[in-house]
Amino acid sequence: MKKENSSPTMKDVAREAGVALGTVSKVVNGIPVGDSYRIKVEEAIRKLNYQINSYAQGLKANKTHTVALLIPNTQEPFYASLVYHINISLLKRKYRMLLCSTDYDSSQEQEYIAMAQQNKVDGIIGLTYNPNLAIEESTPFIAIDRTMGSHIPCVTSDNFAGGQMAAEKLADLGCKHVAFLRTGSSLTNEPNKRKAGFENGCLSRGLSYEMKIISDGDPYSEFEKFLAEHIHEGRLSFDGIFCVTDALAYSVIKTLQKLNQKVPEDVQIIGFDGTRHFGNKDYTCSTIVQPVPEMAEMCVDLLLRENTSAKPPLVCLPVTYAYGGTTLEGNPEGKPSLPMHDIHKLATHNGKTMERT
Repeated sequence: MKKENSSPTMKDVAREAGVALGTVSKVVNGIPVGDSYRIKVEEAIRKLNYQINSYAQGLKANKTHTVALLIPNTQEPFYASLVYHINISLLKRKYRMLLCSTDYDSSQEQEYIAMAQQNKVDGIIGLTYNPNLAIEESTPFIAIDRTMGSHIPCVTSDNFAGGQMAAEKLADLGCKHVAFLRTGSSLTNEPNKRKAGFENGCLSRGLSYEMKIISDGDPYSEFEKFLAEHIHEGRLSFDGIFCVTDALAYSVIKTLQKLNQKVPEDVQIIGFDGTRHFGNKDYTCSTIVQPVPEMAEMCVDLLLRENTSAKPPLVCLPVTYAYGGTTLEGNPEGKPSLPMHDIHKLATHNGKTMERT
């Protein structure tokens, strides 16, 4: 006898509809039955408020329609945008997302992967930092920004072209002596190519340049010291700066303000990512824009492909340049393009700007 407060079962639906249990099973699983039977079952489901256990269904079919996303942080704008667009791409395909955020703790990545596998996810998309990450071959995995072997596809933007584009844009805007600023890990990955692209662009345009590169965990004061050392008679010796992320560009702009340098009148700045205020408003600085919606769609498409041989080891998507007020184009009269008090703070981690490397 059915307990008074227990949830209705498939047997209860069959009894209410006056049909066989197998008929209810077919309707629930989308298998065609006669219209009269289907209508009876659907009415019984509504009347009893029967809830289909899609997870249990998935386990029986060896598919849970759940994908895990492993991400370092959900506060930094680039990561937040990736999370949003990957979730949208999954929802379009009637998949759910299991979000795993490590807050830059690479030691947690393996634990999250084990948890995802225990939950029988259909695959994992990961932007990871752990160089020793172990992925079971039976678990489909798509990497973002880091090549992890020929059996794991990597989706990224064209970082080399982006670095070159930044150098060429600064040259087109009249810069003669520029700086490259980068913070990041020593892990070999695709964003590292921004440096080589920038150098190539400087060489092709005859730009003189200097570089300041620090590692994750080093204090931002290293950049402050570098910039202060290049102030001579009240002017910065650089007339253009390329920062490998928009978040770093924000911090640099604030430092230049303290040094009484005007952006873009004294020094023009280009970042990388395409970060926008409030996620979808104006660009926070002139920037190399990563095609985040297309990257998200590609990650989901590759992950859910049945034909594993059709999955390329590396997909590199094109970047674009966008004006965001920290360069001089569109400002012929030399008026301030980006008042310093209007520069909104971008996400930082423990007071330090992080690069996705």
